[in-house]
Amino acid sequence: MDAEEARRTLTEERRRLVEVGDFNREQQPEPAVEQEGAMGQHPGDYGTEVEEFMDADAMDDFTRRQIEEIDAALRRIDDGSWGRCVVCSREIDAERLEARPQAERCREHQEELERSSR
Repeated sequence: MDAEEARRTLTEERRRLVEVGDFNREQQPEPAVEQEGAMGQHPGDYGTEVEEFMDADAMDDFTRRQIEEIDAALRRIDDGSWGRCVVCSREIDAERLEARPQAERCREHQEELERSSR
């Protein structure tokens, strides 16, 4: 995958994620904080509402992080550093870039990052 193909792929994925994020925010239930402990509301109903709100909030966070990763990759394409590891500057293998064009680390440094964040 070359940089221009990556730009097209990333731009399309960014557009899709923005649409998903917009849809999720429109559909997100309002938190029922003011109803907590309210007479007449079954505790299970309240728990379900809280869970739905938390799930929607987590999806929004995930979508936002994905967009941030894509934006960073697009900046690397613009400055000519896309396809190189941000840690060691070695080329990221083509298979990894094909699967994840926003990858910013080679496999070795990505695995190292994942091990250290456990």
